[in-house]
Amino acid sequence: MKYWRGYLVALLLFLGAWGLNLFASSHQALMDTFYPYVTRMLLDSLGQWSGGVDFCLWQLLLLVFVVAVLAVVVLMFVLRWNPIQVAGWVLAVVALVNLLNTGLYGLNQYTGSIADDLRLPDEPYAVTDLQTAVTYFRDKANELSSAGSQASDFQELAEKAADGFSVMVYERSASVLAGSRQPVKELGWADYYTGKGVTGVTVGLTGEAAVNPNVPQAMLPFAICREMAHRMCIVTPENSAFAAFLTCEANPDARFRYAGFLSAYDYCLRALESFGTSSAQQIIQQVTSGASTQVTQDLESYRSFLREAPAEADTVCNLLVNWHIQNVVLPSQAEEPPLFDPTDETQVDLGGIRSAPAQ
Repeated sequence: MKYWRGYLVALLLFLGAWGLNLFASSHQALMDTFYPYVTRMLLDSLGQWSGGVDFCLWQLLLLVFVVAVLAVVVLMFVLRWNPIQVAGWVLAVVALVNLLNTGLYGLNQYTGSIADDLRLPDEPYAVTDLQTAVTYFRDKANELSSAGSQASDFQELAEKAADGFSVMVYERSASVLAGSRQPVKELGWADYYTGKGVTGVTVGLTGEAAVNPNVPQAMLPFAICREMAHRMCIVTPENSAFAAFLTCEANPDARFRYAGFLSAYDYCLRALESFGTSSAQQIIQQVTSGASTQVTQDLESYRSFLREAPAEADTVCNLLVNWHIQNVVLPSQAEEPPLFDPTDETQVDLGGIRSAPAQ
């Protein structure tokens, strides 16, 4: 029986993690009221602790664990330990790490949409609304395209990313984006993650957000903001992508705004491409024909890096179109002067003539 104790402990720990996921998935409204805020405070504290070093502490801990396992394997042969018993306790350690990460960070995947916190209505829209939105994002990217070719230092961008979050929190009252503004780190083993199209990694156990420095320069600000959103416990792909767009758009630095609008342009194009209809293809041709050379090159470079289309593209597109309607279309309509201005003496009110009885 002693040979199987490690497996029993591992089973109990895995069941504990499974139970937490089951509870969170069936009580999403309850989780949304407190869990993100509690875990965000914990991650802020862990981030300050791990921020004392420039490298990713979780990668060092992973290396230590691998070395320790290799050492145990050597001792197993030297001291003739039972391999079944050793494997059981190694599995128990993995199960413990999984349970801790689930409780500290992983359950954020069951929280609600960031659109609810921002009071952004999720309403159906017409294809013309999508066409108008993607054209707007393309035009804004065209205007800012010169910023995409500017040489950028990773550390400088990591520090400037906080400005966009500050604007969203203090000027636009988006409290959901409040949290640690500590700069993200460069992701180690970058070539390995580049081969998989990974732009960044956030680990809850150490409170670290790290970005792949090999991300195409034009989209590096977007990747940085996205990992900062992950560290703020905005973890679902659609929520973190939308949060990254909002903070890039709000950032005074043109490089961030360009990355934000380029990402929005990309997501909307991908949504159109997923329709697979002839009308959608016509819209794509019309929109892409108006993109500048710089925008086209940067978009192709980013898509080549990602390798695969993001699964969340349609959902992010819905958020972006509704954002465009609420923040661009409706305000512009409100600014249009009425057809009749009662304070303008040069205009004549014909209402009385229309309503006068026939003689």
